Amino acid sequence: MKIIVCIKQVPDTTEVRLDPVTNTLIRDGVPSIINPDDKAGIEAALRIKDKDPENVTVTVLSMGIPAADVALREALAMGCDDAILVTDRPFGGADTWATSCTIAGAVKTVKDYDLIITGRQAIDGDTAQVGPQLAEHLGLPQVSYAEELEIIDDETIRVKRKFEDRYHIIEVKLPCVITALTELAEPRYMTVEGVYDAYAHDITVWGLEDVKDNLDVANIGLKGSCTRVVQSYGKEVKGAGTILEDLTPEEAARAIVSKLEEEYII
Repeated sequence: MKIIVCIKQVPDTTEVRLDPVTNTLIRDGVPSIINPDDKAGIEAALRIKDKDPENVTVTVLSMGIPAADVALREALAMGCDDAILVTDRPFGGADTWATSCTIAGAVKTVKDYDLIITGRQAIDGDTAQVGPQLAEHLGLPQVSYAEELEIIDDETIRVKRKFEDRYHIIEVKLPCVITALTELAEPRYMTVEGVYDAYAHDITVWGLEDVKDNLDVANIGLKGSCTRVVQSYGKEVKGAGTILEDLTPEEAARAIVSKLEEEYII
């Protein structure tokens, strides 16, 4: 089985700042990490490989700036077999549509795969669009919000999909696309040997010339994006709340019910 895991290097959201003029993230000086949902997808793929290391390979793929090389090497240090970085100036400024078109072009260039895993959404955008769009571009079945994943046989997987107040249990034929929740798998730590090997490993770097035969150049980068950012906001700081002291249990219960009624929760 050949698995491709699509990942994104994102700014650590605890350090995010917004440019008030362009409404874009200020990335300079901000530490970057592998998007958490994507990292869970890496771990899920590696667990499949652990059960059959002779017949399963995991390739990690990312579209981003050259510095995304660091995220790919972290994935290699965790145990992935190969890494591909799709990077070129024409890809810059892409929204979810242009991003998914570009990644689809890269996947088509890879050609040989059985399972594609992406994160449910990225913490710097929270759109949850790229994975499903990728599946549509590739003409593949998809299961989003995957919380559990089980290989049934060489042709079928079973996915436990989180859905509001319940779950869907879905069996899907390969090849397909899965979008992973963070709960899908707790990522393993890198090993010292893995880090050493990762930095000795060659990362495949593709530009527009390498993938252009498998995409429409009108749908890439800023020019190919369907959306524009008008205004961005940082997360609001949660208020301290109201502390009620010296209440009897009955008084406390009435106070809680009163507050829930005030907020139209009940």
